[in-house]
Amino acid sequence: MDAYISLLVWGGIFIITVAAEILSQQLISIWFAAGSLAAFIAACLHASSVTQSILFLIVSILLLICTRPIVKKIFQFQIENTNSQEIGKVATVIQKIDGENQTGRVRLNGVDWTAISQDGTIIAVDDSVRVVAVDGSKLIVCPVKIKEETTV
Repeated sequence: MDAYISLLVWGGIFIITVAAEILSQQLISIWFAAGSLAAFIAACLHASSVTQSILFLIVSILLLICTRPIVKKIFQFQIENTNSQEIGKVATVIQKIDGENQTGRVRLNGVDWTAISQDGTIIAVDDSVRVVAVDGSKLIVCPVKIKEETTV
């Protein structure tokens, strides 16, 4: 009877940990599934409950220690903001930037962007603006002060 209960316990733990792994897809229980499978096999071979438990712990811990850093490194995804490269560049206003009416477009390197003024000022068409920040797909800009040269 004890052998039958051990088979049910280790088989149940195996099914639960595999199901948790399938549902989460986060590599949180795969090591315990392997450990419970090893203990289940030991139970089939009529090993003692202590041996089964020790086998479960050893297999689970060894797999966790040996594979988790490798798996995390392989599946590590980082989202980079590729629009941050636009900060500091000068664009040309192609639609009046007016925060009150929520209008404004600029052209930067041949690409049209929605734009808002950093300080809420209205900026006219054909004015030059500098990109000070990026908010999603919207550029936050400020007017560029152009030094006028005087001829003597």
